[in-house]
Amino acid sequence: MVRFDTAERRRRLGVRHALAAPVRTPEDVTRAVAALHSTDPASMMLSVLARMQEPSIAEVERALYDDRTLVRLLVMRRTVFAVPSEDAAAYLAATRRSVAESEYRKLVALLAASGTSDPDAWLARAHDAALAAFDRLGVFTSADLAASDPLLAERVEISAGTKYATRQSIASRLLTVMSAQGHVVRARPAGTWASTQFRWASMRQWLPELTELTDADQARALVARRWLARFGPARPEDLQWWTGWTKGHTTAALGRLETAEVELEGGTGLVLADDLEPTPEPDPWVALLPALDPTTMGWKHRDWYLGPHAEQVFDINGNAGPTVWKDGEIVGGWAILDDGSVAVRLLADVGAEASAAIEARAQDLQDRLAGTVIRARARGWTPVERELRG
Repeated sequence: MVRFDTAERRRRLGVRHALAAPVRTPEDVTRAVAALHSTDPASMMLSVLARMQEPSIAEVERALYDDRTLVRLLVMRRTVFAVPSEDAAAYLAATRRSVAESEYRKLVALLAASGTSDPDAWLARAHDAALAAFDRLGVFTSADLAASDPLLAERVEISAGTKYATRQSIASRLLTVMSAQGHVVRARPAGTWASTQFRWASMRQWLPELTELTDADQARALVARRWLARFGPARPEDLQWWTGWTKGHTTAALGRLETAEVELEGGTGLVLADDLEPTPEPDPWVALLPALDPTTMGWKHRDWYLGPHAEQVFDINGNAGPTVWKDGEIVGGWAILDDGSVAVRLLADVGAEASAAIEARAQDLQDRLAGTVIRARARGWTPVERELRG
């Protein structure tokens, strides 16, 4: 059995995730990490810029909104990811049961609790009304959709009986379900690149070349291959965590691939059968990766690159904050302060040369942000961020 020690895994991480050797385009970046965590559009943008030879916000927007070679989908773990458009149908099919069907059942239960006598029939009518509205509206907001049809303007109570109770139009809840089903897609947001004012578009208008959803078993195998090629060697439970699949679906997906068992420090892992060669040593590298970055969040078992720093750079719910990397391991955290400056806290002695390189990366990022302040979204502040922000 081939052995992959921690040093080899770190070399692979740096090379394959476009950190030791940045790549040219946002599409190249996305393929390097299989999929970009995109619930927070600002974090997604910073993940791409950290891996580009010539970082460009305009290039990322070109790929997402003009050429549409990347598309943002509600898929793994009920999380928004940006994926290559040619793989969009596979990602949707691979997560249909764990996300789309789950979201539909939650909405049915919500309608039933609100007094709807036949939630399935009611939702079928609302679904048809929404599809018709998508074609009329073009690019639209949730409020636009609610205003397009009285059925979609109906309101349901959320978190009834709690201090968080509120009433919300059915349109906003339906958009979540229909985005997981692949009927609607997140378009260019209102405001700046860091905005969370989401707008929407019909998938058939946004990506008319998108194929029908593929067979779920085949789709899961394709997603597993994409992930294992970038994150292997890894354990099956790493893939199960990343996708949100059941153990059975994970085992079946891996069973469709030609894989090889390899020895890892502390256990056994898998790689694609033709991916056993060692990685040449790259030049020394450092990186400042944003919160929820796909590299930081790519495995369930993280000791080999995270070390003892989890409590400092993750929030209480297990979400990664901004991290400082050196040669395949996390060595600190960073934060964007309210004045737009970037502050770094090292948690390990990295030496003078690496320290200088990290400070240079922080200054470059600060200059690129040009005063844009990005706050914690879809997560909490980490201890390092709280310390740096005072």
